Amino acid sequence: MQGSLLIDISRLMGRTNRGLLPTGVDRVCLAYIAHFASRAQAVIQHEGWRRILSHGHSQELFALLQSPGSSFFRDAAKIIARACVPPWPSQDGGGRIYFNPGHSGLDDAGMGAWLSRTRQRPVFMVHDLIPLTNPEYCRPGEGERHANRLRTLLGAGAGVLTNSQATLDELEKFAAANALPLPPVAVAPLAPAALSLAPNAPRPLVQPYFVVLSTIEPRKNHWLLLHIWRDLVVQLGAQAPHLVVIGQRGWECENVVDMLERCEPLKGFVHELPSCTDSELAAYLRHAQALLFPSFAEGYGMPLVEALMLGTPAIASDLPVFREVAGDVPDYLGPLDGTGWTRAVRDYASPGSGRRAAQLERLAAFEIPTWPKHFERVEALMERLQ
Repeated sequence: MQGSLLIDISRLMGRTNRGLLPTGVDRVCLAYIAHFASRAQAVIQHEGWRRILSHGHSQELFALLQSPGSSFFRDAAKIIARACVPPWPSQDGGGRIYFNPGHSGLDDAGMGAWLSRTRQRPVFMVHDLIPLTNPEYCRPGEGERHANRLRTLLGAGAGVLTNSQATLDELEKFAAANALPLPPVAVAPLAPAALSLAPNAPRPLVQPYFVVLSTIEPRKNHWLLLHIWRDLVVQLGAQAPHLVVIGQRGWECENVVDMLERCEPLKGFVHELPSCTDSELAAYLRHAQALLFPSFAEGYGMPLVEALMLGTPAIASDLPVFREVAGDVPDYLGPLDGTGWTRAVRDYASPGSGRRAAQLERLAAFEIPTWPKHFERVEALMERLQ
């Protein structure tokens, strides 16, 4: 049925307008558009203003978001301008399910009242509770903002989706601590990006190298890896492996940036790539000795899934969510175990590495999460809410 669902596209609109590259959360939002677009209408929000768009205007924006071009801002502005000319489409949600997969507007005090007034049945995706469990790795004030988001979704939500059981466990603790009811919940693991390696794609680097894939921020622990690499270069000289740092610079990462820009031993051995295409990313991951993922906290860990999907081993922090997502495939280490990480890197970089070969054997049994499997769980939750 046309318009039988509602999808919030506010986050995608804002980030695409600013020319920002899609994050993992953005890719989830795009997956919901791809799966539900034909039977959905779009919801957009901006600074307390909210609107359910007509089915026709929604389809135009859905298509534009899935294939944004250089004129995105102008094209989107034209569609929204036409959408805001009377007669207005009905703003009555009519009991339809409203998907908000990107936390959009949930820290706005008026969000819950609007959802109730428009008779929507909200289903929210919770990606993590890191601003509450690990506020030291987030921007000041983000903890309280995230708590407000969770209060809104628990108070107004008809249903909740989480990306992992680990995230659900933390959400249950928050609900209990705040005496809030937990709506029907489904754990629906996220699928990796559709990374494909071009036939006969060459190695990006001739030398053995490792990849760390994430925004540069304190929680991701680049600091540990750069210190390890400085020591490796001093000890091994030209025989030291290389490190490819893929990701944009984030917040409170001045110490990491200082090392990237001013540490002489790292020059020529550490390569920073603020952005790359999906095919370039696939090539870097596929030919790497391993993905390195020394994060202090995660709600899911998409780079881990992407590496294993491409057949690349991973060395990761020993986090419950990583074991949930990847089982016993990776080699796990404590995020502060500098000696252990150094040994693992040196081992994986050596020809005929026994540890690397053993992981490749384990990797053969890895089951890749897919969007069809994800949406099977989403549809099952929707049936429960009928």
